[in-house]
Amino acid sequence: MLSANRSGQQLFLADLFRRNQQSARPGTPGPQPVCRGLTTSFPVTYRQLTLFDLSRDLVRGHQLGFPDPPDAGLAQLLDDTATSHARSHGWSLTRILDARKGIRLLLAIQDTPGAAIKASDVTDLAQLSLALQPVLDILAAAQMLDDDREPSIVAWFARQIEGLPEPMTHELHTWFEVLRLGSTTASRSRPRTEGTVRGHIHQAMPAVREWAAAGHESLREISREHIKQALPETGTSRSLVGQSLRSLFKVLKSRRMVFSNPITHFRTGRPETRIPLPIDVRQLKDALTSQNPARAVLAALIAFHALRNNQLRSLLLTDIRDGRLHLPDRTILLAPPVRERLTAWLDHRERRWPATANPHLILNKKTAVRSSAVSHTWINTTLGMTSQSIREDRILHEAIATDGDVRRLCDLFGLSVQGAERYTDVLNHQALRSDGDGDAADRPYPGFRDW
Repeated sequence: MLSANRSGQQLFLADLFRRNQQSARPGTPGPQPVCRGLTTSFPVTYRQLTLFDLSRDLVRGHQLGFPDPPDAGLAQLLDDTATSHARSHGWSLTRILDARKGIRLLLAIQDTPGAAIKASDVTDLAQLSLALQPVLDILAAAQMLDDDREPSIVAWFARQIEGLPEPMTHELHTWFEVLRLGSTTASRSRPRTEGTVRGHIHQAMPAVREWAAAGHESLREISREHIKQALPETGTSRSLVGQSLRSLFKVLKSRRMVFSNPITHFRTGRPETRIPLPIDVRQLKDALTSQNPARAVLAALIAFHALRNNQLRSLLLTDIRDGRLHLPDRTILLAPPVRERLTAWLDHRERRWPATANPHLILNKKTAVRSSAVSHTWINTTLGMTSQSIREDRILHEAIATDGDVRRLCDLFGLSVQGAERYTDVLNHQALRSDGDGDAADRPYPGFRDW
């Protein structure tokens, strides 16, 4: 042992050297792919620290010329992934060329060759007028994307609490993080949807701003009297504000950021139920007979079968077979007019996007080159009215036509008993049942039976 250590020992640290694939012995198994050709060597797990954090001028770099990517193997693997991804999603030649160019450029200017590329670095490609989303899609498919982008709701919340005292800002931020991310400590809670988070913040902020304007620095100073003054007298607004403030002080009390919960024992009631109303039948007929296949099929699916907006968005091609629509909770026999419009839409879909890999039934030009669903807003904009108004019109007509058969409404439209009673209660409102010349069943009613 002493003789072996006489001249010292060479220390090697694991994984600091990557085996050259060309020099590997024949028959030696190489790295196994993790996604579309990438190997387990990428992305690398380390990060090269930088002395200065400076923004890059890609326009100037483009004028002078960018160097080649330092890791030619990774560049080739990502290029192959880009080609495969583009082919399977039916991308145009221009889209794929821009994406490959953007990826090669990002690899060339990496501080740590082989590391996952940050989404914030991808945004710099806008300086060269390159499309960002194709690059993000390819990097995500290759598991080489480090998505460090800040969610839009974080910036929105920062604007809501701007100008408030620092202690109050800290308390509100704690509540916001629990709503958005949930909590694994007492009291435990699941993350809320973005819509729920925005709704709670929106309802609570008017009262919080009034307290701040009155000179309060912290929510610890809020008493039951302040809550009483902040709550509306009655109605839906009282319920919504009460729910938001109750959530706020519950979180602060569990974190011991307030001494007591001032809203305890306040009764705020439930939101008032809005009476469903019929829509203009002419607008519905325009949608059903539209030359736009997407508008016609969306209108038909709602007007005949009262599908919800999120159900339309999540429908897959495989959900329609044998003339039936297979939903998670029930199977629907499609009406003949719906089948006609569905056939026209599928023919249009095949002509317009023959190579798309998106599995969803409803597409548009943005989602056809990806695998995501269309947005709620796009569906309502395409229809020219809200999908909820058509759905309510359809269920309302069925309630009147069947003289309030709750069981039928539950079976046809997947409603709960309480949800069906919202429509059957309309039977007690004669103003909705009659227009002065007779019952609604005796006159043409906008909806299903007109078709």
